Amino acid sequence: MKERHEAHVVVSGKVQGVFFRASTREVASGCGVRGYVRNLPDRRVEAVLQGEPAAVERVIAFMSEGPPGALVTEIRVDWRAPSADFPEFDVRR
Repeated sequence: MKERHEAHVVVSGKVQGVFFRASTREVASGCGVRGYVRNLPDRRVEAVLQGEPAAVERVIAFMSEGPPGALVTEIRVDWRAPSADFPEFDVRR
């Protein structure tokens, strides 16, 4: 089994109301990354990404730009030990 890495990501800017979560789920699932993405009350988006480092980095690269209509002004990434075992990648409310 390959080593799992986890990144906690918080994205600021125009990232709600532009299909950011759904687009992130599509990219993450395509990369074999597990975890979740959700909107925060302060209009930011938070994600926990788990998987092989290169795959997690691909999702982070997508999130730094976002889907059409998004305008990312800041992205914060904190690498940490896996916090849970996620069976798939989910969009949370």
